[in-house]
Amino acid sequence: MLEVHDLACLRGDRVVFSGLSLRLSAGAALLLTGANGAGKSTMLRILTGLLRPAEGAVLWRGEDIALDPAAHAARLRYLSHQDALKPALTVAENLTFFAGLTGGSVEAALDAVALAPLADLPARVLSSGQKRRLALARLALAPVPLWLLDEPTTGLDAASVERLGPLLAAHRAAGGIVVAATHIPLPLPDAQELRL
Repeated sequence: MLEVHDLACLRGDRVVFSGLSLRLSAGAALLLTGANGAGKSTMLRILTGLLRPAEGAVLWRGEDIALDPAAHAARLRYLSHQDALKPALTVAENLTFFAGLTGGSVEAALDAVALAPLADLPARVLSSGQKRRLALARLALAPVPLWLLDEPTTGLDAASVERLGPLLAAHRAAGGIVVAATHIPLPLPDAQELRL
């Protein structure tokens, strides 16, 4: 479903990576690892279509994602370093906003990340880990086939990281693909690893 052919990325005049090819089928998971500055976040941004590669192509079901950026955006969820929350809105209102764009059940998403008891609190009073869980809750809204996650466990305690496992497993069991940049192990059994 997701293919990368001879991808290259430049940062200024410096080659970040080149000659990168991979193929991920339904239910696959890929961990992007490597030192800070190795290109993990850049790779995710190329896979989203937000950045263009210096060389090569990203394909979805054999078609270059650059040919229809809107269609590609509709098939993925991208979780970046920023949690993208509205601080004045409550936890539930933040999810309701995203559900209005994508569909899905707010209650089920809150339950998936154990935030239902905090549904009426403004996002601004949440801890950094709770904010990250709220950002992750967007994944549990309407299903899409591709999740691109940049350091999804930042700020999470051990119990929250463990709770992420069933969410990732359900997505993969439904044929979804997960690509995650990480410095720590994630609950993604049998994931491939690409060290940049």
